Order: sequence, then C-alpha cells, then structure tokens
Amino acid sequence: MSTRLISATASEISKMTKEELLTSIKASEGRVVLSENVVMHEPVEDGITISEMTKASGADMILLNAFDTLNPIILGMPDQENIQNAIPRDSVVKELKEYVGRPLGLNLEPIDLKAEMLETRLEISKGRQANEETLKRAKELGFDFVCLTANPGVGTSNKAITHAIELAKKYFGGVIIAGKMHKAGGNEPIFTEQAVKDYIQAGADILLLPSVGTVWGIRREDLKMAVDLAHDNGILAMSAIGTSQESSQPDIIRTMALENKEIGFDIQHIGDAQRNRFENISELKKSISGYRHYIAGISRSVRR
Repeated sequence: MSTRLISATASEISKMTKEELLTSIKASEGRVVLSENVVMHEPVEDGITISEMTKASGADMILLNAFDTLNPIILGMPDQENIQNAIPRDSVVKELKEYVGRPLGLNLEPIDLKAEMLETRLEISKGRQANEETLKRAKELGFDFVCLTANPGVGTSNKAITHAIELAKKYFGGVIIAGKMHKAGGNEPIFTEQAVKDYIQAGADILLLPSVGTVWGIRREDLKMAVDLAHDNGILAMSAIGTSQESSQPDIIRTMALENKEIGFDIQHIGDAQRNRFENISELKKSISGYRHYIAGISRSVRR
C-alpha cells in the first residue's frame, strides 16, 4: 500500500511504481499541488532552479514546461546556469529529481497542423512535441509522468491529444495526464463529454481540465460532469490554472482552490506565470491542505 503523496518522503517517492504513485495521489484526497516551471526561464537567483523554489513553496509534484527531450537543459542546474553556456546532458532530469525529491514530469505537446486557429501558430522544436521519439526519450530520461497539453498559440485538438495518449501508453509507460488548460490557439471546445470519453478509452490516467474561474464560458457544472466521468471510469482529475491567473492576488488563488476541491479534483496545477509570486503556490497548498501539511512538506528533507 502506498504512502499518500502529501506525506511521503523523497526515498518513498523514488521507489514508487506508476500504480503506487497514482494510488498515493488518490489517497491524498484532493490535497496535491502540482507546480509548472518553464525550464528556459532564467533562475530568479543564481545557482538554484525554479523547481527547487516551487518545491520549497509547497509543490507536491513538479511539471517542466518548454523542456526539449532532444536538448536536455534545465536552467539553474550545474553547467546549465544560463542559456548562453548551458551544456545539454541526459542526466539532468535524474539530478533534478534528487534535488527536489518530488515526482517530476514534462509537457509534451500534441500538434494538430489541421486545427483551425484563432491566432498565428507558434512553432516549437521537435523535442517538445508529443511523438514516438520524444515519448521514448521521456522514459529514458527518467520522468515519472507526461502531460499531454499545448501552450498558447501552438495549436492542438482533442483528436491530436487522444492520439498522443495512445502513443504514450505504448512508448512511455509512466503516468499520463491529458487535456487542455485553454484553447492553445485553436478554435474548438476545450473539452466535451465525448472528448473525455475518448481520453479515457485511449488510456489516460489523469484528466486535465481548466480550473474554476480560468476560462471564459466554462461553468462549474461542466467541470463537475467531466470530473465525475473520470472518477466513474477509474481515473483521476487535475485542475489547471494556465491563464496567468496564477500571478493574481492570493485571495483569487484561495477561492479557486476551495471551489476546485469541492468539485473533486485530485490534483491542483498552478502555472508558470507565478515565478515572481511563489507565495501563490503556498497559498494554494495551505488552502487545500492546511498549514500542518504545508509546513511538513517544505520542511521534510530530501535525504529522508
């Protein structure tokens, strides 16, 4: 039986299988916080990664954004302090996992070149796209989970995400999170009941949906329907603040946190725009877990 993630030590987390990690999240009863970090952002302070700062702010899981599987760089790591002098190396993911003692994942983006766009498409490198090669690389590099979603302007579709889930099931083998935080530049619904069913059928382990109050026109009852559908089919659900509201006033974060918990989200994601407001990770964590679990989590040594 797994230890619940909010109480697990770094050594316990490092030994978890995919199934044990999912069980540990479920056992935490809606109190898990996932922080997203852009690896190509210059560190706020020299000699320390943004991921270490988000862990120290209360994050239970860490998701790397803009990480290139074919050019492995995480700014702030040794020999990767700045983009001008960074030396790519495959060991950097496992090194960061030792630094933070948390489950570590990455965004891989399912591109749909046929998607109808609402804005100019943003081109990204092959190493950031969801495909057979990058999913195999994610496994080799040591990631615990992948998040199949798309950044603003990249252009994806529910069909492309479903296909990426099928590829991840075949070539990655770890935990698969899938869904949209926003429209990512495309012109189709962020989710529908059928899209959720397709994700489940394809093999997603965790359904990603926008947080309460982040996306225009998405109501709490819509989110509740999708979360209940996920749970009824044996998978988990994660809310995502991916609209820069992660840098809003703390009371906004606290309101979102409690409403998301009431809906039934197992994980609450907070996006990368908080990097100059790390206290919002703490506010989110304290809101859904209380001060006790917050202070225990940031105090527990990675040597345990």
